[in-house]
Amino acid sequence: MTKPILELKNVSTVVNRGTAQETTILKHINLQINQGDFITLVGTNGAGKSTLFNVISGLLPVNAGQILHNGKDITKMSEEQHTKFLSRVFQDPKMGTAPRMTVAENLLLATKRGEHRTLRPRHLKQHLNHFHELATTMNNGLETHLDTATGSLSGGQRQALSFLMAVLKRPDIILLDEHTAALDPHTSATLMQATNEHIQTDNLTALMITHQLEDALQYGNRLLVLNQGQIQADFSGPAKKALTAQQLYDYFQE
Repeated sequence: MTKPILELKNVSTVVNRGTAQETTILKHINLQINQGDFITLVGTNGAGKSTLFNVISGLLPVNAGQILHNGKDITKMSEEQHTKFLSRVFQDPKMGTAPRMTVAENLLLATKRGEHRTLRPRHLKQHLNHFHELATTMNNGLETHLDTATGSLSGGQRQALSFLMAVLKRPDIILLDEHTAALDPHTSATLMQATNEHIQTDNLTALMITHQLEDALQYGNRLLVLNQGQIQADFSGPAKKALTAQQLYDYFQE
């Protein structure tokens, strides 16, 4: 039997430990993520969605339980060590890119994700054709701005760059943390379509937090509902295809 690419076993996380504000955010989470899964994640504010991502990425410690990557215990592994097999795209287009570096320079930086870096020639020119091809897949004109400082891009183009940087080395796990939420509807739809195409074409494994129920239903092969730090529902296959927006909305009314 094939091992899950990532597995959470009875994971709990406590914040503000030892103070009057001590709160258990994640409560005995059990989750198996298989190669090629595209999981959309929904839940009310405070349900624990971002905390789950912070735990998976190593940003927050686990107070109980285990996290396994390809069967190896990574529960106490640092956030930096996680970058060898995991990448994350945040809601804010300004995060994840260097504003004074050009688009091409940012992409070159992404080719070294998770590696030990030393001082050596960049050899940027030899990558430009590949970077142009990559940028073209985002369908928003990014390929015409390879020499543009990233800080001068539109929000949609900068977020598209963040996504390309995240998937460039085909990490084992990609965390999409409401990566379209700060964009207008048209730009958001364009980025979602490009996101889905990359995930499907390259058989990537991704988890995506979204407040757009339509996107949660349309994209991915699994849909998780998180409520009060626990997985309330896990839809896949025919059950996900049959799920309606109203049925999903009802989870927010309980």
